[in-house]
Amino acid sequence: QVELVESGGGLVQPGGSLRLSCVASGNVFSVYTWAWYRQAPGKQRELVARVLGSSTTLSDSVKGRFTMTTSAAEATVYLQMNSLKPEDTAVYFCYGRSRALGDHWGQGTQVTVSP
Repeated sequence: QVELVESGGGLVQPGGSLRLSCVASGNVFSVYTWAWYRQAPGKQRELVARVLGSSTTLSDSVKGRFTMTTSAAEATVYLQMNSLKPEDTAVYFCYGRSRALGDHWGQGTQVTVSP
């Protein structure tokens, strides 16, 4: 099993920055891809960023503003969010997938962008 715990969310003004962290524990080495998703009220959960091997993919809505990184030594996945906009307001979820164990989700962390 893999457990994921997010932190770093909060209230920020438009144009501000936040860094989300996702600490992984358990069978972390089984995970072959990591991602961040978000879900705004009344909307479907959407992919924000994904790392697969050496490749990082960002959604068009966050390109140039968000950066996703991973630290194997810290067993942590990060999402650096800059130039935040009100439309970035959502609950952000950390995600990992293992071939044998399937999907792993964190509990989510709230990000609110408001004046």
